[in-house]
Amino acid sequence: MYEGQIVFSQLMDFLPEYQFHKCVARYKGDNRIRSFSCWDQFLCMSFAQLTYRESLRDIETCMRALQNKLYHMGIRGNISRSTLADANEKRDWQIYADFAQILIHEAKKLYINEPFCVDIDETVYALDSTTIDLCLSLFPWAKFRKKKGAIKMHTLLNLRGSIPEFIRITDGKIHDVNILDELLPEPGSFYVMDRAYIYFERLYLFNQCGAFFVVRAKSNLNFRRISSQKVYKSTGVLCDQVIVLTGIKTSKKYPEKLRRIKFFDSETNKTFVFLTNNLFLSALTIAELFHCRWQIELFFKWIKQHLRIKSFYGTSENAVKTQIWIAVATYLLVAIIKKVLKIELSLYTILQILSVTIVEKMPVLQVLTDKECINSGYHDPNQLCLFDF
Repeated sequence: MYEGQIVFSQLMDFLPEYQFHKCVARYKGDNRIRSFSCWDQFLCMSFAQLTYRESLRDIETCMRALQNKLYHMGIRGNISRSTLADANEKRDWQIYADFAQILIHEAKKLYINEPFCVDIDETVYALDSTTIDLCLSLFPWAKFRKKKGAIKMHTLLNLRGSIPEFIRITDGKIHDVNILDELLPEPGSFYVMDRAYIYFERLYLFNQCGAFFVVRAKSNLNFRRISSQKVYKSTGVLCDQVIVLTGIKTSKKYPEKLRRIKFFDSETNKTFVFLTNNLFLSALTIAELFHCRWQIELFFKWIKQHLRIKSFYGTSENAVKTQIWIAVATYLLVAIIKKVLKIELSLYTILQILSVTIVEKMPVLQVLTDKECINSGYHDPNQLCLFDF
């Protein structure tokens, strides 16, 4: 019989708790806190994500039903709806944002050699945003339209392993292209974007930094063709041109050469036009890179369906951002566990299994695989061995 930790505690052991407390100290999150620490808050919110709790009352009810297991889950403070609501309202959301960045760094190291659908060695990022609708009367700070509130989750996704590299949460009125100002282009990497990110002055900065971009062109682009490469239309590539911009403003904002590729997608029966500053890769490879951009759409769909970021436990900006960042940290935790334990299951399947076994006393590897974990008896690592048999 297994007599060790419950599944939830085993999962939390994968988190760098020391780094978490450094984030808490940076923003003085536990100052004048007597019983319910930031770590307790994180554990409760992470439990809510893993078990699909819908409200603070839902969390409180479940925690009280598990009262005799809270200590073994690592939660030392008393759980109540008002206490958790106050913590989400007042404790700086940047604590959890900084901690998520630490987990991003850990996950990136684990997935650095993950196979990619396009045969290139460089890192490929997809940049996009998703809109989360909110009720303007309940969330008056989330400006979007006259009678509608919303927030945007701007994400830079590393397509090797679908690890979010950069996340910025803004109100719905912030245009996507403004996020380019907050990115530090990584030399040699590819940034794949849709038409919303066409702003040639910002794209020229990517070019000067030695980074490559692949962006879908607008239909009203003014340009002059310099040369054309031979193409095979059977592959879907209709043209491969080197161009310069001729617009009064665009020619000044991007004075260098660009590459224009026209591609017909037989699956969707649509024609796409791409712009890139990479003059060396084949036109078909560029088209395949843009096709991989749909991984970020799947990422947004996944977290909206399987994490609690559409119904919020609080209405303040701090509470909403706290919940989103803890949801992202939970996603990263599951991704790290999947890689460390070499589990072949999808993230969706892992979350479904954990949701019904989270308080069981079983080895987490046995829970997530068919392997039988043989336990020769309970061993307390703090107990010295007096006799060696």
